[in-house]
Amino acid sequence: QVPLVESGEGLVEAGGSLRLSCPISPVSGRTSRAFSMGWFRQAPGKDREFVAAIVWNTFRTYYADSLKGRFTISGENAKNTVHLQMNSLKPDDTAVYYCARRTQFYGAYSPAQESSYDSWGQGTQVTVSS
Repeated sequence: QVPLVESGEGLVEAGGSLRLSCPISPVSGRTSRAFSMGWFRQAPGKDREFVAAIVWNTFRTYYADSLKGRFTISGENAKNTVHLQMNSLKPDDTAVYYCARRTQFYGAYSPAQESSYDSWGQGTQVTVSS
């Protein structure tokens, strides 16, 4: 499968904001369906962890408990794009952020599990300086 493509990487100071974006369809002109979209991140020397997810047809959202209130996931229907707004960033938020897509509309869905998703991006670097 064609990998998803994240955008919005950057270097910000602590307390700053960044917005990451990821189109559902990585190939221009091709329409893809998604049951849900998720964001994960991997900090240096750590395992990849769940950040947030959104069910596309209801826009129901899920968040890692530790990130609630600072991060917001949203879906933009007109552009078939998912966004991750990150505010009040901390140096601990430094990581490679990955976009993920689930195309299966059946079966149990666990938004925080990597196995729930069948397509992934290659990641985009977010660096927060102190």
